[in-house]
Amino acid sequence: MDNLRCVVERITYQNAENGFSVIKSRAKGYSDLVTVVGNMPDVHVGSVLTMQGQWKIDGKYGRQFSAEKWEETLPATTYGIEKYLGSGLIKGVGPKFAKRIVQQFGKDTLEIIEIDPERLIEVAGIGQKRVNQVKKSWQEQKEIKNIMLFLQSNDVSTAHAAKIYRTYGSESIKIVEENPYKLADDIWGIGFKTADTIASKLGIEKNRFIRLRSGLMYTLNKLSENGHCFAVREQLIETAVKLLDVEAPELEMTLDEMLRTADVIKDEDAIYLPPFYFSETGCAKRLIRLMQGERRVSMDVEKVMRELETPPRDARRQDDSLIPMRFARGESERDSKIHYDDVQLQAIRQAVDSKVMVLTGGPGTGKTITMNGIISAYRMARCRIILAAPTGRAAKRMSEATGMEAKTIHRLLEYKPPEGYQKNEEHPLEGDVLILDECSMIDVMLMYNLLKALPEEMTLILVGDTDQLPSVGAGNVLKDIIASGSIPVVRLTRIFRQAQGSRIIMNAHRINKGEMPDLRGGRDSDFFFAAKETNEEVVDLLVKYCTKNLPSYYHVNAFSDIQVLTPMQRGVCGAANLNQVLQEALNPGTIFLKRGGTQYRLHDKVMQQRNII
Repeated sequence: MDNLRCVVERITYQNAENGFSVIKSRAKGYSDLVTVVGNMPDVHVGSVLTMQGQWKIDGKYGRQFSAEKWEETLPATTYGIEKYLGSGLIKGVGPKFAKRIVQQFGKDTLEIIEIDPERLIEVAGIGQKRVNQVKKSWQEQKEIKNIMLFLQSNDVSTAHAAKIYRTYGSESIKIVEENPYKLADDIWGIGFKTADTIASKLGIEKNRFIRLRSGLMYTLNKLSENGHCFAVREQLIETAVKLLDVEAPELEMTLDEMLRTADVIKDEDAIYLPPFYFSETGCAKRLIRLMQGERRVSMDVEKVMRELETPPRDARRQDDSLIPMRFARGESERDSKIHYDDVQLQAIRQAVDSKVMVLTGGPGTGKTITMNGIISAYRMARCRIILAAPTGRAAKRMSEATGMEAKTIHRLLEYKPPEGYQKNEEHPLEGDVLILDECSMIDVMLMYNLLKALPEEMTLILVGDTDQLPSVGAGNVLKDIIASGSIPVVRLTRIFRQAQGSRIIMNAHRINKGEMPDLRGGRDSDFFFAAKETNEEVVDLLVKYCTKNLPSYYHVNAFSDIQVLTPMQRGVCGAANLNQVLQEALNPGTIFLKRGGTQYRLHDKVMQQRNII
């Protein structure tokens, strides 16, 4: 790492949450001001900083010094002292009084403030009230610096140190020394591993109760990352033994105490973290309440179904808002009729006759057409319809399929970090029917927050395929709702003729039935299978498919329209190597930026995986 010693001239930006700062500083050997970026929560104009970090070139802001570690020393020159005191560091002292104080005491100024602050009364214009204010403020600044120094000396990053001080204030050192695992409970962004590193540095033994308690919470959280809302006792203990490197009896006693104090909740054989327990039970209670609620809008089910099955020929004379959306893709006549099969009609009838219902089925079984029929039925009854899906892409597809606006669930609930969901029990959604698509991707916590925002008179239609993508978060909401047998479910099983032309869809159904997929290709197929002996042959074939075969056959742009998926990061067939090989084949440009050993060329497709700040 490089070293840099500088004096802070001005602070361009400072994030109060994590301490990330952009400062302009004056450094020896540099004629221009040097830009320094990094987590420096307690830096003031005039501060003298000694830093370790790396020089980098930012595409927008140019050359910068990225500080990873830093220490502050008090300024030694009268100019530095004056800037330091006048920066707002000490309440009651601005640039004017800073100048007077330094003129009075010169290079001894900071020593006098530290040892004999009563002498400030000697400065013209400063009374006893201001002297007391300076004494208090200087002590607070000293306290902050001592806390930051203590935390950094125990391998706590400056970003985490800022959060710790903001949470605990003057109690920071005491709390960290007594129980560093409390940080994982209280501060978002600090997990068990960070707390465990601090504890190890402080000499806390592996089998201390505070570590075992936090470790069991961490284990349940790790299991939730794999989709589990709870763990049975044996599973929890067995997993925790491996993660924490301790004996099982010690964990058994710790778990019993955690159950006694309700740190975790036991329901029959299941042990939950409280948020997952209340989300799961809350979903069940609110679904029951929703099913028992009365609709705001009364519906004549038979009339709606007759209208849907036999639409008026002269649809153009009707109010546009009442025209059912029953027109097949490619048909030009507004009064063309979609022929629903018996199961689809049953689904539409069930949807208009139920307060909560599930529409499920595999690919190509007509979920979208049936969903449009449900929308048409509710529009005939002049119901206010809300459409939503768990992801932006799913919401966009839903909008395209229905011709209506669809929102992500987070946008629908007006999610604003860190405040949370603005739509909730006190501020519910306004509408008569909520139709949710791609419900297999909704986790238990998101579903609970959504259900809290639904008024009892609203109708809820859940659409999804339990064999499709599961939720990223814990829980298997759609599958569990279907398995409960408490909510009406209509399954679409017939694969329509258009879908039968897709080998991908047909093979998906074969795999779900436990049958061998049809691996034949053919000129009219959308499915190709190739078996190769070595990884290198696989890579060569991929390049050939992406550069020649697929673009010429499907008339698509090789660079923008083809996506390659691989289940691994490393190895010859891993994402890292394939990205380089395909970049060379599809985008052999000479204009590039290099970051962390990766070359990013002009027009490359990139994926942002995490927020930088």
